[in-house]
Amino acid sequence: MFEIFSSVDAWVALLTLTFLEIVLGIDNIVFISIAANKLPSHQRRKATNIGLLAAMVQRILLLMAVSFLVSLKNPFLYLDTGWIQAGISWQSIILFAGGMFLLYKSTSEIHEKVEYPEHDADQIKSRNITTLSKAIVQIMIIDFIFSIDSILTAVGMTNGISKNPNDALLIMVIAVVISILIMMIFANGIRKFIESNPTVQILALSFLILIGFMLITEAAHLSHTVIFDQSIGAIPKGYLYFAIAFSLLVEFLNMRLQKNMVKTNDKAGK
Repeated sequence: MFEIFSSVDAWVALLTLTFLEIVLGIDNIVFISIAANKLPSHQRRKATNIGLLAAMVQRILLLMAVSFLVSLKNPFLYLDTGWIQAGISWQSIILFAGGMFLLYKSTSEIHEKVEYPEHDADQIKSRNITTLSKAIVQIMIIDFIFSIDSILTAVGMTNGISKNPNDALLIMVIAVVISILIMMIFANGIRKFIESNPTVQILALSFLILIGFMLITEAAHLSHTVIFDQSIGAIPKGYLYFAIAFSLLVEFLNMRLQKNMVKTNDKAGK
């Protein structure tokens, strides 16, 4: 079974897939952090770890059902009303529903934080996720949505590495396990950082809005949607990740500036 790792191509594929899973998992970690922070403090670490472990199991099961995921790409309904044409598939429906859910979740959270800043933290949490099981269910639903594209990409990357399909499956499973373990190391730290910095919470929720919009446009792109003779293209993920990285850099510089100003004022006061 492990003879495949005598090939350089197999190691390159494993490292590339692991890196890909970690990068694509950033979206997941942001959502997990926000969902877990709605729970009582003693359950947040548990929710983060269980959520990531459940995501790992779910992704491995999905890898074993690749033929099912591939079938989701096939259109089952064609629309042509004159001004809009599209071939609807289950994959596009799942991505569209996931995008709408992220838009709703993010905008409602931002509205809660902006419009009701005087509310006690416990009051705010009571209006959202109140149990560990609800948090885990939401995390697994979002992970399923995020998993579809990454798994289909992984299948394409490992195609042709070995004549034995089990070898490619082994590489993908190992990449998923390694990436989840790495994310578990950093996820709780990211969650605590988001929790302790209100501006970063708003920024993280804004990222989810971007990701939700990206999922909606990707669903339209996969459906080959044409509106008024204009086809809808997919938003390159690189643009999205660059926007997120740039926004975080600006926020970190702003936090550093504020900290230095506080130190300067303290020294001046003395």
